[in-house]
Amino acid sequence: MSLFKKEISRRSALKGASAFAGSAIAAPLVFSKGAWAQEFLNDPGDSPTVTLGFNVPQTGAYADEGADELRAYELAVKHINGEGDGGMINTMTPTSLGGNGLLGKRVEYVTGDTQTSADEARSSARRMIERDGVIMFSGGSSSSVAIAQQSLAQDMGVIFMNGLTHSNDTTGKDRRRYGFRHFFNAYMSGLALGPVLADQIGTERRAYHLTADYTWGWTQEESIVNTTEGLGWETVETVRTPLGAGDFSQYITPVLNSGADVLVLNHYGRDMVNSLTQAVQFGLRDREANGQNFEVVVPLYSRLMAQGAGENIAGILGTTNWHWTLSDPGSQAFVASFGQEYGFPPSQAAHTCYCQALLYANAVEMAGTFYPPEVIRALEDFEFDGMGNGPTLYRGGDHQCFKDVLVVQGNPDPTSQFDLLQVVQEVPREQVTYPVDFFEGELGPYEVS
Repeated sequence: MSLFKKEISRRSALKGASAFAGSAIAAPLVFSKGAWAQEFLNDPGDSPTVTLGFNVPQTGAYADEGADELRAYELAVKHINGEGDGGMINTMTPTSLGGNGLLGKRVEYVTGDTQTSADEARSSARRMIERDGVIMFSGGSSSSVAIAQQSLAQDMGVIFMNGLTHSNDTTGKDRRRYGFRHFFNAYMSGLALGPVLADQIGTERRAYHLTADYTWGWTQEESIVNTTEGLGWETVETVRTPLGAGDFSQYITPVLNSGADVLVLNHYGRDMVNSLTQAVQFGLRDREANGQNFEVVVPLYSRLMAQGAGENIAGILGTTNWHWTLSDPGSQAFVASFGQEYGFPPSQAAHTCYCQALLYANAVEMAGTFYPPEVIRALEDFEFDGMGNGPTLYRGGDHQCFKDVLVVQGNPDPTSQFDLLQVVQEVPREQVTYPVDFFEGELGPYEVS
């Protein structure tokens, strides 16, 4: 028996204990926008409220990202409920949101701590589903965490809106019908970054990779290696490092005598801050190798990482999903709302999670029901604009989001503690789109049995 069926049976038994004994009256069917709604887990029924779950890394190597994600979720709930200035509800097109909750119900939320651990994330998500009755959950700042939660979502029949996850596997081999990703992936980073690397660093380079030892690091390393070798670079060495290592000196020392002239840091969060800072302390950026200045590349950037690394990021190239300096109306509406609420600009993690909350809410309003298969169908192949990064598609075949990708560089002359990254190029969505069958994987069924 599936997790979904077990939980439905358990709740049915609890309800049956308080039902009218001997009643022969059948439970009424509920009509749901063109289809008779079936029983589904955590159906809010006649309750005046509906609960969402936000499961973020409140501790661990990605806790800084998690804190900003949680701020964004809280802001999104306010806007969905009609509080505050409405943020991107005012700029999103098309939209079915009216600032009156979800289908007339006020939105509430619960939170959890993934601890940047797949097992802890899955346990926390299960508690939200079974104890708190969440109708949707979202969050995470690690691809292994996202994949674990996405799998649970499919098993239990509760939609999961992925937070920050960059592994190709999330919407590749590990894609699930009940999971959607707003973030771009490692393959897109490679497509966007390659031409800029060739232009600014050159095509005759020797690269040494330090890589976070889990699904995201593996697929980013693979994508960047394929991109750079396509430019003519040689890959000297690829070395895996544990998540949350803290001290990376034992991994950086061998780089000095490797014959490499580029260090690629496939690290994120505090790991990237620590590894980059230590690489600079070891003098890598002051060296020459093979007759060229030694370079460092950080394929996946965030403002929070740049803030942690400080002046060490000056001139270093990478990619990002979104940046608070974008001038489009949606980005600026979000920046204004977030800044008014918290006193500083949002990160890409905050932007992603805010969008995911609004997109789920909008799909519920479009579908006219909380019934997950109908909400999923409303999200699949949904095209929209006004939420940053230009026209955006939630592709139905793999639940991957396609939008413009930003190539950024550490600002050598920042004007504030937030002015640390500058956008080098906005790469059009068409240039980072790939066929739906490029990565193998199956979404699975709409109906959970």
